[in-house]
Amino acid sequence: MFAGANAGDVYGSPNLAGVMRLPRSPLVPAALLVSAGLALAACGGSKSSNGDNAAVRARVAAYTCPGTATATGAAGTAPLDGARLRIVTTVAPITSIIANIAGDRADVVGAIPEGQDSHTYEPKPSVARIMTTADLVFVNGLKLEDPTRQIAVKNIPEGGRVIDLGNLALPEDLYLYDFSFPKEGGKPNPHVWTNPPMAACYAQVAAAAMSAADPANAAYFGANATAYVARLAELDALMKAATETVPAAARKLLTYHDAYAYFAANYGWEVIGAIQVSSFEDPTPKEIASLIKQIRATGVPAIFGSEVFPSTVLEQIGKETNVKYVDQLRDDDLPGAPGDADHSFLGLMKFDFVTMVASLGGDATALAAFDPADITPDRAEYPQ
Repeated sequence: MFAGANAGDVYGSPNLAGVMRLPRSPLVPAALLVSAGLALAACGGSKSSNGDNAAVRARVAAYTCPGTATATGAAGTAPLDGARLRIVTTVAPITSIIANIAGDRADVVGAIPEGQDSHTYEPKPSVARIMTTADLVFVNGLKLEDPTRQIAVKNIPEGGRVIDLGNLALPEDLYLYDFSFPKEGGKPNPHVWTNPPMAACYAQVAAAAMSAADPANAAYFGANATAYVARLAELDALMKAATETVPAAARKLLTYHDAYAYFAANYGWEVIGAIQVSSFEDPTPKEIASLIKQIRATGVPAIFGSEVFPSTVLEQIGKETNVKYVDQLRDDDLPGAPGDADHSFLGLMKFDFVTMVASLGGDATALAAFDPADITPDRAEYPQ
């Protein structure tokens, strides 16, 4: 364990208190089970609450990783005293990104099981235990997984760091507030990773933090990050080319979950509505009528549900509006199972992009040929 910083150092977000703290114990895998649910979020126009929506979207489309992000990621860490770097992550997409940078030079353990709603997930005590021996804890931040983050802050040992990737990668003038994340609620849309250039910044921040914590392997982490960023750039270019094959009037998304705001801004798409996944309640008749009216007005050829949280209501809405209902999108549940070639963040993005493009009338051939394999064997532990 490295030393030289205060216990629970937090980069990208303020410290949080009032959560469980456990004595330090050996690092163990997190095997967690929790129920998840479905609830309806507001549907309406796509106007952001962060000033002029068009201006914010234009800034997102021109995004580059801030130099301050990687500088902050590398700051304030003393070298490890010969120990193998121990890393804890939260949602599966972040776990996959971190595992690609860490390779075989660090142990990576995810804390949130795949298929869980990361907004509402309540960690078990076992999550606190794995934090007690972590050198680095990477969270998305932007208030996505606050309960898990709070436990990390309380339990990470002296010298450890909690790093909020989203807060570092996304300047406040790029925050998007929308259907499920109104500005008055104080929570910007946190799904930064669905935009490949922003996911690339996550990788760069992670590499800087790992290199600072383990200087002996800095060149290795840096090389992995360079290769991974190149793969994301390839995917980004393929998606931009595929977008051109989608009829302009069809570049609209009505999804089960409000996870694609930054993706849409980057590629010039429009998110016209979202169904928030947070409880098992069905939409009210009034909300269903509003959805039907909106779908008919926009003329979208497809609406998108979730592989993890299927919705019979959305399926019925699709039938009533004569619009294809595609119940396959994922935002934080990787395809396949750990060990499968497509069980990766790259595989997740490829799957969603191919599904969207093909369903909206575009040509996904080039996207479908993209290789989603990890750049290094994924040795991370993914709780199921």
